[in-house]
Amino acid sequence: MYKETIGFIKSLYPNQIPVPLHAPVFIGNEKKYLNDCIDTTFVSYVGKYVTQFEEMTAKYTGSKYAVAVVNGTAALQIALQVAGVNYGDEVITQPLTFVATTNAIKHCGANPVFVDVDRDTMGMSPEKLDDWLSKNTKYDNLKKRTINKSTNQSISAIVPMHTFGFPCRIDKIVEIGNKYNIPVIEDSAESLGSYYKSKHTGTFGLAGILSYNGNKTITTGGGGMIITDEEAFAKKAKHLTTTAKVPHAWEYFHDEVGYNYRLTNVSAAIGVAQMEKLDEIIENKRQTAEEYKQFFSTFALSLNFMKEVENSQSNYWLNCVQLGNRDERDAFLKATNANGVMTRPIWRLMTKLEMYKNCQTGNVDNSEWLEDRIVNIPSGFRI
Repeated sequence: MYKETIGFIKSLYPNQIPVPLHAPVFIGNEKKYLNDCIDTTFVSYVGKYVTQFEEMTAKYTGSKYAVAVVNGTAALQIALQVAGVNYGDEVITQPLTFVATTNAIKHCGANPVFVDVDRDTMGMSPEKLDDWLSKNTKYDNLKKRTINKSTNQSISAIVPMHTFGFPCRIDKIVEIGNKYNIPVIEDSAESLGSYYKSKHTGTFGLAGILSYNGNKTITTGGGGMIITDEEAFAKKAKHLTTTAKVPHAWEYFHDEVGYNYRLTNVSAAIGVAQMEKLDEIIENKRQTAEEYKQFFSTFALSLNFMKEVENSQSNYWLNCVQLGNRDERDAFLKATNANGVMTRPIWRLMTKLEMYKNCQTGNVDNSEWLEDRIVNIPSGFRI
């Protein structure tokens, strides 16, 4: 079974040895726009490409505003701060995620609380979220905040994550957030080009964030974006990420502690070129996913290809298969990587990392089940 799978993956990527898990692709105007930056000397965060990249992203996702920053982690940190997350507050997120999600919460001085995922989306479970909130919180009418009964701390945000580009049931999560007066900030770092009920991920909650790391669907080498429909939110995010400098023709006056998080014009130039090819890239990746789906449909359930759920359209950033158990997972990882096909397991749960193992958590059976079984397989653009 593994030998047949390795052969099929190599047939999809015949000119790549070893076959990478995901690699950036530059098939457009990247060099042209970079040369323009150099020729005009606008290489830092002042320049036309930053604005153009933001405008293209807002239009593509259907959001009203977009703010470009240095990476997805910074985007999430700033989005949480603008949403009202303060030092000592708590933020609900999922244990099955990349560590940057949880790190961004800690960068705000807040503490994560972990709620389980659904097995089919690998994203936060609305049912488990509602159950945890109903059993563990109370509402403070004076503060207009939901309070954790065991810690007496405010729960100031919910951060679901669209794992590998597969949309979670985000509409239900936002409904629950509204019921408890808790804003939802979507970690859409992996889901540019993914939709749920015909609406782009990252546009359901108060704000969403995107990532353009080198391994993402499109890249700026390193970069992130905050998207929102709230003008005041976007203005505050831009202010904080540009050292909180009050606009003036020559004076340097800063009215609060800000961050030097603005994306550079050079990075944005690459982003503009990548956005011009985004539809082509997504179509290519979805075709790869379809070929995987047909190939794995002949296998028993012990090697199951993960597919998008009802009402969702995934960018298939990283394709993945579900093995029967941890032993099968490890055998698959060993066989593929030893034979020139790069694969990787899903992340170790946040609840098992030293810095987060003592955080409050609900039942995480689904996350543990997925951790034992999910493997990412090569998913890059095929030329």
